[in-house]
This record gives sequence, structure tokens and C-alpha cells, in this order.
Amino acid sequence: MSTQITITLPDEFFQRAELFAHLANRDVASVLVDTLLYSIPPVSKEVANLEPVSTLSDQQVMALTKLQMQPEQDARLSELLFKQQADSLTEFEPEELQALMQIYQEGLLRKATALSEAVKRGLIEPLS
Repeated sequence: MSTQITITLPDEFFQRAELFAHLANRDVASVLVDTLLYSIPPVSKEVANLEPVSTLSDQQVMALTKLQMQPEQDARLSELLFKQQADSLTEFEPEELQALMQIYQEGLLRKATALSEAVKRGLIEPLS
């Protein structure tokens, strides 16, 4: 199933996409679809159901600015990334690595959103 939408792109971006599509012998629409598919990571159902950061209390927002992976998950992620770099992942480890990367990315996005919200609310000073 697909959903059709209409968007307005900056001319420079469209021209880059058009040039890339020409070089790849593809149509612009398929290039843009692939670009979106590969640039927006999947979001787990758990994260999708979380309350938006903008609706949280100041205390909850500040707690999220300190969000980190569980130490066991962080250590395992580091181990798997090292093994991936050494090309020595076992049969089931790529799936585990992907799951841990998703946890990491979702946490990082949530933390970044909380930091932005904290700055908006004047809870912390913006970086200079």
C-alpha cells in the first residue's frame, strides 16, 4: 500500500535529485522515495506510543536530557560494533546489532528532543 503526497522541494535539492536520477538512469520520484526510505529510520511501537516531549513536565524533560542506554546494552553494542568492524559477527548477531542500534538511535532522538525543549522552556542555556 502506498500514500501519495505533494511536497514542495527547494529548487537546488530537486536539481540534485534530478541529476542523480539521470546518472542512475532512474526517474526522480523513485530516487526521492528511496532517499526517504533510507534516511528515516524505523521507529519501534514502544517509542511511537510515548508521550510527546512537549507535553511533559519540566522535571520529566530534564530527566530525558540525561537519558542513556542501559550499561549492559551499551557494552553489548560496543562489542558488536567492534565485531562488525572485524567482520566476525556470528549468524544471529547482525539482528541483535540492528536492535541495539535502533534502541540507541531512538534514545538519542528522544534526548535531543528533550534538550531542545529544555532550551525552549529556559530550563537550560543554549550552547554557544
